[in-house]
Amino acid sequence: MDFNSAARNRRFHRGGAAGRRAAESPASQRPPQTATPQSYPPEQVQAGQARFGAQCGFCHGHDTAGGETGSDLTRSALVAEDVRGDKIGPMVRAGRADKGMPPFDLSDADLGAIVAFIHDRKTTAESLGGGRRSVDVSDLQTGNADAGRLYFNGAGGCAACHSPTGDLAGLANRLQGLPLLQRMLNPASGRPAPAPPKVTVTLSSGETITGSLASRDEFTIVLTDAAGSRRSWPADEVKFTIDDPLAAHFDQLGKYTEKGNNSGTVA
Repeated sequence: MDFNSAARNRRFHRGGAAGRRAAESPASQRPPQTATPQSYPPEQVQAGQARFGAQCGFCHGHDTAGGETGSDLTRSALVAEDVRGDKIGPMVRAGRADKGMPPFDLSDADLGAIVAFIHDRKTTAESLGGGRRSVDVSDLQTGNADAGRLYFNGAGGCAACHSPTGDLAGLANRLQGLPLLQRMLNPASGRPAPAPPKVTVTLSSGETITGSLASRDEFTIVLTDAAGSRRSWPADEVKFTIDDPLAAHFDQLGKYTEKGNNSGTVA
């Protein structure tokens, strides 16, 4: 019997099976192609990049390829079928409560710029080929549970609001891997969506207005008052304070990347 030939055959079959599994992986599949190719002026794309980063980047990444909680828009079927905002626009303005995405009250110019940037990034992604790999549960099972416990009860300050035997009891049975990490980094992605933070705006006259935070960026602060009306001010012309119980999670982002705090807390 030719053992060398048999060994080669076994390697071939193993390699073939692995190749088939890789080919069948959703992450290895090419994203849907743009149904109607479209181009936009460079200045509109550039404006859209800044606006997308301010409004959408935290969830969908600065380059639209996926972020802490949002999907990779270059692989979105809705984006592939969109023609100059006819599908993206209504989605952005209405939001998706079931996905934790709030509605955004944008001007036509700002929305058009964001659409231009998204399509520009998708065109770039299509030209590069390849595929993005998904995150397996095992990818995040690399931490030290004892170190995570110390961080949870100590420097992380998690125990001030949470308890492993209280509100977090059984969490590992409900969330694992990336969904668990996403909930840690951005608890606003949970269901149902949390109430918006409270904000108090102080005008130059000394008058104060209190309401629910609708949106905020480096240029504008917007709130919804008790009557349900939206009011906005240039951010550099007023003083404002935001009471957000979830802010502690965002304050943790810098700490999570130090000395394995992130993986340890997940563990």
